[in-house]
Amino acid sequence: MPARDIAYSHAGIGMLGHFEPPADGGPRPGILLVHGAHGLDDFIIGVAGRLSARGYAVLALDLWGGRARPQGPDEVGAALGGCARDRAGWMARVGAARAALTAQPEVDGARIGALGYCFGGSTVLEYIRTGGALTGGVSFHAGLDLVEGDWSAATKSPLLICAGAADPMSGVEDLGRVAGGMEAAGVPWELNLYGGVKHAFTEPDDPRRPPFAKYDANADRRSWAAMSDFFAHLFA
Repeated sequence: MPARDIAYSHAGIGMLGHFEPPADGGPRPGILLVHGAHGLDDFIIGVAGRLSARGYAVLALDLWGGRARPQGPDEVGAALGGCARDRAGWMARVGAARAALTAQPEVDGARIGALGYCFGGSTVLEYIRTGGALTGGVSFHAGLDLVEGDWSAATKSPLLICAGAADPMSGVEDLGRVAGGMEAAGVPWELNLYGGVKHAFTEPDDPRRPPFAKYDANADRRSWAAMSDFFAHLFA
């Protein structure tokens, strides 16, 4: 079946995700793909296609609703701040997307992973930290400063964190705090830390990007390979 949009909602917020079915029709393991602060864009839709080509059923979720694309620091700050102030609502939006994904006939609902970019990476970590039902998750250049430290309610699902050592949003203190929380809770985890690499290292450079963000071809390639291996073993 061809790719299609999937409408779902939570608390009166209408969301429109992009679904890429596996080539063989499934049912196959599902992956929730979580966009960054700027919303569900062509880059994320392209990632969904790449994952689908590897045999997964992928829902690129619409976290903001209405396919909103926040622009500029004020809009982005308001979107992120709203989630940080209402973590239950933030996680409920992910749960609604998960339900929409597992309702698709091409999806093996017992095997659901997640991959998140930037704020989406923070979202994946928070979802597992708060007990979200995932088989495992991967974060690329997450804002670890947004991830809280108490993992006592976490799903004991494996996690892969890929981060740049020169990313101020995943500094040494935040890495240590998050790793300590996972370790104390018995959550299986691994960290790929790329020396000299800045924030958003998988995403194309843009003149509007802040100076702490920069594409890095080597980190992009290595993180994709690590993620591919992680999911291959997770769903073996």
